[in-house]
Amino acid sequence: MSRDDDERLHTSVLVAPASERRRSRKARRAAATAIQAKQNRQHMAAAKARAEAERAERRARAYLPASGEPGPAALRTPGRFRLPRHQDTTASLAAAYPFLAEGGLGSEGVFIGQDLYSGASFVYDPWVLYARGVITAPNVVVAGIVGSGKSALAKSLYTRSLPFGRRVYVPGDPKGEHTRVAQAVGGRAIALGHGLPSRLNPLDEGYRPSGMTDAEWSSTVASRRRDLIGALTETVLTRPLTPLEHTAIDTALAATVRENDTPILPMVVEHILNPSDDADGRLTEDGRIAGHALRRLVVGDLAGLFDGPSTEMFDPTLPMISLDLSRVTENNTLMSVLMTCSSAWMEAALLDPRGGQRWCVYDEAWRMMSHPPLLRRMDSHWRLARHYGIANLMLFHRISDLEAVGDQGSAMRSIAASLLANAETRVIYRQEADQLGSTAKALGLTGTEESLLPTLSVGQGLWKIASRSFVTQHQLHPAEMDLWDTSARAAGKV
Repeated sequence: MSRDDDERLHTSVLVAPASERRRSRKARRAAATAIQAKQNRQHMAAAKARAEAERAERRARAYLPASGEPGPAALRTPGRFRLPRHQDTTASLAAAYPFLAEGGLGSEGVFIGQDLYSGASFVYDPWVLYARGVITAPNVVVAGIVGSGKSALAKSLYTRSLPFGRRVYVPGDPKGEHTRVAQAVGGRAIALGHGLPSRLNPLDEGYRPSGMTDAEWSSTVASRRRDLIGALTETVLTRPLTPLEHTAIDTALAATVRENDTPILPMVVEHILNPSDDADGRLTEDGRIAGHALRRLVVGDLAGLFDGPSTEMFDPTLPMISLDLSRVTENNTLMSVLMTCSSAWMEAALLDPRGGQRWCVYDEAWRMMSHPPLLRRMDSHWRLARHYGIANLMLFHRISDLEAVGDQGSAMRSIAASLLANAETRVIYRQEADQLGSTAKALGLTGTEESLLPTLSVGQGLWKIASRSFVTQHQLHPAEMDLWDTSARAAGKV
C-alpha cells in the first residue's frame, strides 16, 4: 500500500460522516431527556408521599370539641378567638399607641402652651432654634382671622422673652394695643397724632452706636438724612423720585445742615423751593414738585408732627418701645410717613453691636406693605435679621393679603412674597373656608393640615417650623388676659 493510500485511510477513521454525527447528537439528546423525565417522576413521587403522610397525620390527630374540654380545662380550645369591634379616643388608646406625636422643640426658650398631640409643653425661641440649626432665619409670620388670638400670641412671645435679655420694638401700632403692654413692662409708648405735643424731627442725628468714629458717624448721619428725606418725599408723591429731584433735595439738605446746628424739615423745604445758589432758576424748577410734596409735612394737611425739633428721644436701652399710631389710622399717608421716621430710628439702634437681640413687631402688616418705601425697609430688615440679631414678627389676617400688594408680577408683589419665604416659622390660626386653598398653596400644607384650619378654636394654631408641624394651644396667665384684652370695647366693658 502506498503512502498516499495509508494517509487516506487514517483520515477516514478520524473524520466521521455527517449522517453519523447527527445520529450521535440525537442519541445524546434522547438520553438526557430520559434522565430528566426520570428525575421529575422521582420528585413527583416524593411530593405525593409527603402529602399523603401529612393527610394521614391530620386524619390521625385528635381535636378538642368546639365548646372546649369539660371541667377545669373548659374554654381552652384551639378554635378561632373572636371579639366584638371596639372604638375609642386617642386619649384612651395612648398607652397602646404612644407614638402619635414627635418630641417637640426641646425645653430651651419661651413657654407658649400645650402641644395638643403629645400633651407636652410647647416652647419656642427663634434665637435658640437658629443656634441649634433648626431654622436658618429668625423671622416669624402669624396669620389668623379677627378674634383667633394672634395678637395675644405675639404679646406672649415678646414679653416672655424680656427676662432672657431681649428687647422689643414696635415701629408702628395702628390700634394702640401695645401701649399698655409697653408701660406695664417698664418701656415706653410714643403716641403721635394731631393735637398731641409729640414731635418728630426727621433730620435728628439719632442714636449713635458705640465704637463709631466721628468721621464714620458724620457719614452715617448724612446718608441717613438723605435716605429719609427721599423716602418721605416718595411716600407723599406715591412715586419714585427723578434724578433731578434727587439733586434738588441733596442740595437743599446740604445747605440746611451747613447753616444750622439743628436742622429741621421747614428749612429743607425753604431751600428746595427757594435755593440760595440758583442763578438760572433750573434748580428751583427741578425741585418744585418735590418741595411742594414735603411742604405738606410742614404747613399742609400733614403739618404739626414734623415741623420742629423732636420732643421724643429714642432710648434703645428700654425693654420695649412702641410707636402708637392709633390717632392717625384714618390717614394712610401720615401713618406711612411716621413709620418711615420710626424705622430710621430703629436702624440706628440696630447698628450698635452691643444692642443685643430684639423683637421687631409689625402689627397689621398689610398697612405697611401697601407703601413701597416701607415695604423695602421691611425687606431689608428681614434679609439682615441674622446680621442685626433681630427677630421680625409680622401679623396679618390672611395669607392672601400678600397677593393684594402691588400688581401681578410687580416688584412690590415679589418683595411681599419674599417676606414669607424668609420666615421659616409660620403660625396659622383659624382661617375661613374660602382662604384654605391659597393658604395651603402658599405654605405647602398637607391635606390634613388644610382641613384642620377651619376647626381651630381661639388660641389654637398650626405651627410650621422648617419642615416640622405642631398644633398648639396658647395658654395665658389671668394677668396677661386682663392686660391684653383687645375685645373690651366690642364687649361694652369700656
